[in-house]
Amino acid sequence: MIRGLIFDKDGTLFDFRRSWGLWADRVLAEITPDADLRGRLAAAIGYDPLRQDFHPSSPVIAGTAPEIAEVLLPYLPGYAPDALMARMNAVAATAQMVPAVALRPLFESLRARGLVIGLATNDTERPARAHLAAHDLTDLFDFVAGYDSGHGAKPAPGQLLAFCRQTGLDPAQVAMVGDSRHDLEAGRAAGMQRVAVLTGIAGAADLAPHADVVLADIGGLPAWLDERVAA
Repeated sequence: MIRGLIFDKDGTLFDFRRSWGLWADRVLAEITPDADLRGRLAAAIGYDPLRQDFHPSSPVIAGTAPEIAEVLLPYLPGYAPDALMARMNAVAATAQMVPAVALRPLFESLRARGLVIGLATNDTERPARAHLAAHDLTDLFDFVAGYDSGHGAKPAPGQLLAFCRQTGLDPAQVAMVGDSRHDLEAGRAAGMQRVAVLTGIAGAADLAPHADVVLADIGGLPAWLDERVAA
């Protein structure tokens, strides 16, 4: 029986393209006024500004701030890594996240089932908490971890196992819900069930081999949980 759910954030709670395209535009504009350099930086992170879309291999999809900065820094001689990450995180904290579904009603319904709920993101913890607060979700989460929270980053299972330690759940009682292979690989390594959603960049063909089920979005979770009980 599923007693807990731990969610990825970007591409899972929030539609990835509609949320992070605006972030990328803002970050690149703040880094440099040079249009040619912005174009090279965008290409380096696999971002198409005209379409506001990301290549499936973009480090923005599942990477941490240091990983994204590492890709950008070769184009920015003299730019301090800490300064670049601080700028990226400041923009992220105020980024306008676009919900994949109506979030508050969904999470209230999940809590009404007695489920314990966590968040595990490769974003920094401070922006993650800011995004939950902006959408009136903070009180519905029992656990929040970013890559900088002391548990590591996905695809390693540290964040997921920390959720289990904090809540007392066995990993077999938990489902990891995410939009990327990083999420699903972390779930497998933690010994959890794995639910893939298609509100990120990856398609069903990429995710299905690594998931127990593929849903269009997290709005399908209640029906999936009901099917498991009926079975």
